[in-house]
Amino acid sequence: MDVILIGTLAAIWLSAGLLVDGLPTAGTAGQLRRRARLLTALVVAGAVVFVALPFIVEAVPGVSAAPAAALFPAVPALIVLTATLRRLSRVRQGAGAFATAPLVPVPPGLRAAAAHPLVTAPLQVTGVAALVGLPIAAGVVSLPGSGVAGVAITVVAVAVAVIGLRAGLRHSRLALLSGLAPLGGGSRPF
Repeated sequence: MDVILIGTLAAIWLSAGLLVDGLPTAGTAGQLRRRARLLTALVVAGAVVFVALPFIVEAVPGVSAAPAAALFPAVPALIVLTATLRRLSRVRQGAGAFATAPLVPVPPGLRAAAAHPLVTAPLQVTGVAALVGLPIAAGVVSLPGSGVAGVAITVVAVAVAVIGLRAGLRHSRLALLSGLAPLGGGSRPF
């Protein structure tokens, strides 16, 4: 039962992480709006599963490893719910401004906003963190006193750094193309 619960949580967040990677590559405003809506639905579904997890575990008798496994994606999921959803709704609204002409190409500024690190990185990090919770839910890894848990935390930390660096570089490149100031500030090249 634990593997099914954490597997569902991981599948939802991994799907959202993969979909958000393609958000800035949408060809038209209509596609961008549909992808942003689907992402919002996946985030809501992930939050619902996360909130329902303790109630489901409580209803099933016996000892469960699901709450411990769900702690890994808890912090990035909170960042998704506080920062990413707000930015995602702005992208959705920006694409919705072209509702009368959905085949219009995505403006570069909207494409850069869709690639913002606070949109992409938290969703992808939550997916990786939820995936790390699967061996804990399966009982393969015990959290206290396990050397494997330390390795998993190190792998997640490296993955977070790579995801964040990639998201920042991608956003900065798209922001320069659109004429916006990149994340690090600085002046625009001539």
